Amino acid sequence: MEGMTRGELARQAGLSPAAIRYYEDSGILPVPERSASGYRLYSADDLVKLKFIKDAKSLGYSLKEIQAALALLGSKMDEEHLKELVRGKIAEIDEKITALRSIQDMLAGLLLTPQDEIQNYLKSFRASGSKGTDN
Repeated sequence: MEGMTRGELARQAGLSPAAIRYYEDSGILPVPERSASGYRLYSADDLVKLKFIKDAKSLGYSLKEIQAALALLGSKMDEEHLKELVRGKIAEIDEKITALRSIQDMLAGLLLTPQDEIQNYLKSFRASGSKGTDN
């Protein structure tokens, strides 16, 4: 039986052996076969799956989403279904971008607020008995 050790696989995938162990333990990556001496042996397919996991994580997919995607890819998924999943993720990212831009605009607006309004606002959070603390 020929294959890569966990260390070799980790180097080729750009991940730590601990990450690979975690993916196995959590069921995201299948448990590999073992050599006669007990070493885990990984295939080129395992490397492809690990690179997919790494890329998907960098694109914002959760491990749960990645596990579901791997299960779908392992089934008879067609090209259109895969594209639909990608479209859904793009829509989710667009929503996050819109929300972050709204927050950014709100914060930028706060910087344009006149100083006396900011001071009055801050006073409303101070204890009512702390007179003489105005600057």
